[in-house]
Amino acid sequence: MSLILRSVSRGAASQWTRASFSTSSVALKDPRSHKEAPYVDANLIIADEAERREKEKASLTIAVPTKVDLSPISGIPSEHVKERRVRIFIPSKNAMQSGTDNIQHWSIEFDTRERWENPLMGWSSSGDPLSNLRVDFGSAEEAISHCERNGWRWFVDQPQAEKKPRVKNYGINFAWNKRTRVSTK
Repeated sequence: MSLILRSVSRGAASQWTRASFSTSSVALKDPRSHKEAPYVDANLIIADEAERREKEKASLTIAVPTKVDLSPISGIPSEHVKERRVRIFIPSKNAMQSGTDNIQHWSIEFDTRERWENPLMGWSSSGDPLSNLRVDFGSAEEAISHCERNGWRWFVDQPQAEKKPRVKNYGINFAWNKRTRVSTK
């Protein structure tokens, strides 16, 4: 009897080790490949047909075919909305050592309106609250849709093509990989 138990236990142990180290496709099946029943709300099953139709209608989205114009409700006076022109552009690179850090977005700027010199201090003054406003967007399409919703005329100022880097001729004289150095001996 003990001989039978030893042989069974040895066989079972080898079976477990084989299963734990198996790399067959049966053991490592993708859990996403198992088909499961779709989730169904119990309230929908219990509800009668009229309630079911109401919930389906409520879950649908409503598409408004008209153009959305926010200018009447934005709070901006009408003299600042009418005849405004907006420039959409990528800002230029900063001259400081920040590199290309702040130029991965699009900005909008308004056209300049009437300005006058302040007689007391000599500062340039304007009655236009939007003249110094600059708004940043992630893409040009977002900026265009914002301008159209507010009723502003806009134009896109496309960025200039990248210039080829100029060869620095003076620095080539000191390159270590060229044979330009003359020995003095």
